[in-house]
Amino acid sequence: MAEKILNFRAKNSTTILIMAGGSGERFWPLSTKERPKQLLRLIDPEKSLIQMTVGRVTPLAPISNIYIATNAIQAPAVKEELPELPEENIIIEPAFKDTAAAIGFASIIIERANPGSTMVVLASDHLIKDEAKFRSTIELAVETANREEAIVTLGIKPSYAETGYGYLEIENPSSAQQSTREEQIPAPVKVIRFCEKPAAPLAAQYLKGGRHLWNSGMFIFKTSVMLDAFRHLLPNHHQSLMKIRDLKDEMRNPNNQELKNIFTTFEKISIDYGIMEQFKNTLVIPSDFGWNDIGSYPALEEVFEVNVNNTIVKGTTTKELKSANNIVISTTGKKISLLGVNNMVVVETPTDILICSKEEAQNIKKII
Repeated sequence: MAEKILNFRAKNSTTILIMAGGSGERFWPLSTKERPKQLLRLIDPEKSLIQMTVGRVTPLAPISNIYIATNAIQAPAVKEELPELPEENIIIEPAFKDTAAAIGFASIIIERANPGSTMVVLASDHLIKDEAKFRSTIELAVETANREEAIVTLGIKPSYAETGYGYLEIENPSSAQQSTREEQIPAPVKVIRFCEKPAAPLAAQYLKGGRHLWNSGMFIFKTSVMLDAFRHLLPNHHQSLMKIRDLKDEMRNPNNQELKNIFTTFEKISIDYGIMEQFKNTLVIPSDFGWNDIGSYPALEEVFEVNVNNTIVKGTTTKELKSANNIVISTTGKKISLLGVNNMVVVETPTDILICSKEEAQNIKKII
């Protein structure tokens, strides 16, 4: 009975912050600024990515403890997608000032609503295959953040030499012993440093050396620990956050002019650079629960089955002659025929058609 009470208390002191901004560029023309990737039914025809994300974490915290950080442009669509979420749990930033400002702002709001809580910061547009193992990993991260006064992140064990992700270098991998949890999740280890997205030769070295993990962008911490980290490591941010806190109820009004003025004082800097890389007690749990950030069209090859020509076809029928290894998506159902076309992305919507090589799929924003 005591254990059940403890678990209940832990669940009700945990808050989930789901980051749901974005510019809608990577999956253009399917996505737009008003409806970026997280609002698309990209994987499940019945659920958007943000609906899948919320469903994944509801066993970890009551719906009243789940918050969405977004902007005024996308907030209406977020509300439509998540009608069960209390409207006050949608945090609208008055301006985009990168993730340090966004997470600091949300921490102030959540600490006021849920004093002493432990925050779990997640992206709204990631795919997780083993959701039970993911939740168990989050639970271990929450326990660790509370016990160690640490900021905990989840590092994904790399399966290939990816150049599109940042990496985390950890202490001797052999120190990542199994935790005592039934699921045999590795215990947290110290992060030595954060690494930029590497060129292919360096990514291959990272994979071979076994000391690097993909940076998933998921963070777990007590709000008090994070705000203290801001005070020491980003003092100008902290000063602005304290001014926002003094606004009380008006901090939730994105049209408040004083709030807007304070937001202009935030330097654009990520939470990784501003806090995580400098914090004295940053820990990582090496994780393997089928994570995919679905960062571009080619990432869909890890999600969907291919036809006999090794082509992904969604929303249409395709005739291929001397063509293979393509990605074809349509929202209108028009038949698409390919002749002598290989390693291409073809996306057709009522208003736009995209045709690009898989190699250039990361650069779609350059033509928008």
